[in-house]
Amino acid sequence: MKPKVLLINASPRDNGWSQKLLLAANYGVLDAKGEPEIVHLYKYVIKPCMGCVSSNPKDCRFPCLIEDDDFNKLGEKIVNSQGLIISTPLYWYMVSGQLKNLIDRLTSMENMIHHIGRSLLDGKVAGFLAAGNDSGSITAISYLMVTFNSMGVHIPPWALAYHNSKADILNNKEAILSAYNVGYNVVKTAKKVSSMIKWYKTDIKIEKIVREIENVCNKRKQITIPTRIYPLLKKLEDKN
Repeated sequence: MKPKVLLINASPRDNGWSQKLLLAANYGVLDAKGEPEIVHLYKYVIKPCMGCVSSNPKDCRFPCLIEDDDFNKLGEKIVNSQGLIISTPLYWYMVSGQLKNLIDRLTSMENMIHHIGRSLLDGKVAGFLAAGNDSGSITAISYLMVTFNSMGVHIPPWALAYHNSKADILNNKEAILSAYNVGYNVVKTAKKVSSMIKWYKTDIKIEKIVREIENVCNKRKQITIPTRIYPLLKKLEDKN
């Protein structure tokens, strides 16, 4: 089966640099025998998160309780995909506002761990692209990698590409090549990990582990502290 890869253009511009990087990644997806679908995030109405999880974790779930926008519609595409590639412009050294709204709302998928025992993003594979004429690409991509990995998403090798220059992005052959490889490696990794859908264990005895760690540390303290303070005590005795 071909892995489905959702390529998300998080720029309001249909043919800007973010889209051009995304199209390069799309070639990689196709060459790796994936099934790509490109979506333009700004064509969806994504309202800000209301923070339900902070009031009661059980209130936060997917489909999201906010029903008068397009998040759940786009969310179904995300749930049914095996891979994600997100391309964002740099807005003040960070991702676009529309993308931040989407990420906040993805909490509803990650929080399903409290309802069905796993995040709905668990085991998916993602790569990230960023473009702008100023610095901030690595900051934005680092944020995306940490956030999506915290939701259960795999980040494969060579999973980033960026361009931060006023020059035409199509003249940046390294960025185009890197974007191609993002698409290629997302598909290759998705094929490798597709057989395992749950990566976060919750059915473990945390209290037992905590007690054992405390015991190990207490024993170590009894052994190491005297050896550390002995030279100091010896110096005090010598002075007296």
